[in-house]
Amino acid sequence: MDRRSITVEIDIDSEEMDSELVLHTGGCHCKRVKWQVYAPSSVVAWDCNCSDCSVRRNTHFIVPLERFELLGDSKEFITTYTFGTHTAKHTFCKVCGITSFYIPRSNPDGIAVTLRCVDAGTITHAEIKCFNGQNWEGSYEQTGIALCSKGKE
Repeated sequence: MDRRSITVEIDIDSEEMDSELVLHTGGCHCKRVKWQVYAPSSVVAWDCNCSDCSVRRNTHFIVPLERFELLGDSKEFITTYTFGTHTAKHTFCKVCGITSFYIPRSNPDGIAVTLRCVDAGTITHAEIKCFNGQNWEGSYEQTGIALCSKGKE
């Protein structure tokens, strides 16, 4: 299967979507890691097949760092895993093991938010795009993913 040719769109609300930012909340399974993020209600999320994302089945959308905030004492419950270039910072909850967000290699100036960790009710549409993490450099150049952590002018 050629992962670059697959795009899945999920419509949760049939109304026309816009790019206004809304406040999303979410976190890990045990809720010891909680956060809020400003992003559109309609997001582009990435399904990556790199060695880490494919094992976790992580589908995520990327936002500029300044739009993401950890809440309460969440930092106390986070640990980080790195490998390869050590650019990506794979964060996960020390208690339940869920990665609800991380700093991606493709966007070290941003945050990748796990789509399924967003609390229900604010995501109205998700376009799922494939990122070929097994051919990381080629996919990085072809997809334009680096622009995802840049705020709109």
